[in-house]
Amino acid sequence: MDPARALRAAAIRLLARREHSRVELVRKLSVDFAAEAVLIERVLDQVAAEGLQSDARFAEAFVASRVRRGQGPQRIRRELTERGIDVELIQHTLTTADVDWVALALTVSAQKFGRKSAEDWPERARRARFLQYRGFGADEIQAILAAPAGAGGVDAL
Repeated sequence: MDPARALRAAAIRLLARREHSRVELVRKLSVDFAAEAVLIERVLDQVAAEGLQSDARFAEAFVASRVRRGQGPQRIRRELTERGIDVELIQHTLTTADVDWVALALTVSAQKFGRKSAEDWPERARRARFLQYRGFGADEIQAILAAPAGAGGVDAL
């Protein structure tokens, strides 16, 4: 089998499992086809032109996956950047994702800490650190920690 066909088959095999960004495909294919960087680019151009690979589709699937895991926009943004997705595409995907980030942060917080609101500062700081680790921004964290009991805060769940 000629190298172009083998490379195309490998790319399609990877894409059959899940969506991949172009950068991910280049990294993975470069392991097996290291001497053929130009050929990798040409085959990936062809695969993208056929609609088999799309960074936009990858970003949408990735955001949906991470939202289901309870991750916030900052963490998702960082992970997409690491996977080689363009900053404008990341912003567009997060904006059009139709996710209420405060509600998601509230759900994640309730799953971890229960439905009672934090009574003292050490507990509030602990919850804030957890939400920050999950990728939620200061606005989402403040909205949850500042909400009085029964007014849309954790107690309202």
